[in-house]
Amino acid sequence: MPGDVATVPPADAAGLFVRRVSGADGGAPVTIPRTPAREAAERELSKGEYHRDDPSLLNRILDWLWDHISSLLHSAAQASPGGWVGLTAIVCLVVLLAVALRLRLGSPRPGPVSDSGTLFDKGPRSAAEHRAAAEAHATAERWDQALQERMRAIVRSLEERALLDHRPGRTADEAAVEADRALPGHGEELRSAARSFDEVTYAGRDSDSSSYAAVRDLDRALQRARPLLPDSAAAPASGALVAQQVRAGGPDADAPDGGGS
Repeated sequence: MPGDVATVPPADAAGLFVRRVSGADGGAPVTIPRTPAREAAERELSKGEYHRDDPSLLNRILDWLWDHISSLLHSAAQASPGGWVGLTAIVCLVVLLAVALRLRLGSPRPGPVSDSGTLFDKGPRSAAEHRAAAEAHATAERWDQALQERMRAIVRSLEERALLDHRPGRTADEAAVEADRALPGHGEELRSAARSFDEVTYAGRDSDSSSYAAVRDLDRALQRARPLLPDSAAAPASGALVAQQVRAGGPDADAPDGGGS
């Protein structure tokens, strides 16, 4: 009837629309409303054979990221002095600063094995066992572990000699301060060894053969050192006081004979 709209199956909508435009069928043109024609075309184009060469999801994500990065770089180049040359100089400066910080601070590592920062992270071992472990690490050039084990050997040796009390929660710095009282001639070396232990264990800095050798030599020197006991410090002072009293004719000295004629 005049004014009616032809009903066309969706699968043939696009083809009939083309035939209406071209007049290839030689008949009266078929009129299809705009919305059904668009929907039919969308359904047709959504078929798999039209998308065989489409980029994958990963490629689309990478393209999206690259577009945003390019946009950011372009905006930064426009905002930086000198355009792209200035931006390149800024990027090079940032990279150089990052390399300098990496060389200065060392590689990042996991946090300390103990939250309290204690010196010993495992069960009790003797000083000899710690020394053997340190030498094994040094032979394999694992300088970080070698230095840690050698510092533990120093503290355990002082505990075995009763120069330090056995205290599980002791830190390397505390051990150095306490050992300085019994071995005052090695206080600076003890504090330096404690700092090296802390830097390796908690700051993530790399050790080397010279740092390990310094702690090893300190361990050997402490084994030969004679401790300063409380009585040994008072004995020389008391002896000097007695000698001074004798020379000055103190109250315990014999009075000269004032006899007669």
